Amino acid sequence: MRNVILFIGRYLTFFTFLFLQIVSLWFLFSFNKFHQALFLQSANEITGGINKEYKKLENFFLQGEENRRLHLMNDSLLNLLSHQITLPDTTRQLVTDTLVIDSSRQYRRYYFRPASVVYNSTNSEKNYIQLDRGSIHGIAENMAVLNADGSAVGIVVQVSPRFSQVMSLLHVRQKINVALQLTGDFGTLEWDGKDPGLLLLKGLPKSVLVKLGDPVVVSRYSFNFPPDYPVGTVAEIINDKGTNFYLLKVKPAARFNRLQHVSVVENLQYAEQATLDREARKKIDDTKRSGQ
Repeated sequence: MRNVILFIGRYLTFFTFLFLQIVSLWFLFSFNKFHQALFLQSANEITGGINKEYKKLENFFLQGEENRRLHLMNDSLLNLLSHQITLPDTTRQLVTDTLVIDSSRQYRRYYFRPASVVYNSTNSEKNYIQLDRGSIHGIAENMAVLNADGSAVGIVVQVSPRFSQVMSLLHVRQKINVALQLTGDFGTLEWDGKDPGLLLLKGLPKSVLVKLGDPVVVSRYSFNFPPDYPVGTVAEIINDKGTNFYLLKVKPAARFNRLQHVSVVENLQYAEQATLDREARKKIDDTKRSGQ
């Protein structure tokens, strides 16, 4: 014990400096947005590299190479599906150019990129998934993520050059627009942080005919996800007598504890849609304030 006290006394200045250095760095990264973003990007790169090497070993025992080959083939086929292509509006009038334009010309709405999961959590209230693809691979924030079977998984929220962080559907702050596949009635899907095997669908009126086992898909009103991809099935119907809406418990289609290969989906018109929505809301709010 005496030697320990002598050792601490001898290096007290060094330990004090080390403690103050740690405290100062904590303040810097906690209350400065620029340094916080820089720290998160660097942390993503370091943890991503470690997780990637670990995942390589795990995939060796799980036939990862064969799964990756099939996943790349699926992504190629998904990019060829007709509902990823949008026909132009042929009712538009040409003013400056009188040349005839082929009205059958098509342009792409969604683009799929393959990625592998290097980190995943399901045991907390705020779960994230880390992928081995980043900005140098064309990944950006707000892109949707689908499992290998096409089921919804989450949305990209942070990107570094070689890795990306995904907010899982098993996150208490995640909300996406979904609909009943059979009727088209839509609501909001979220998670209460309790059972990872059940999501909550809110905002569905009691006038809607719904029964156990009904499939739930991504709504056409989502800016991030392509429409009609599976989300889950209705597992329980709660009749809230205090409101005019159902509270539905949905069993997710994706098996979050077994995610390996996913597709990152880019809505090529996301920026235009999001900007229009944001400016329209701001315009209405400014009009209301000026009228008061």
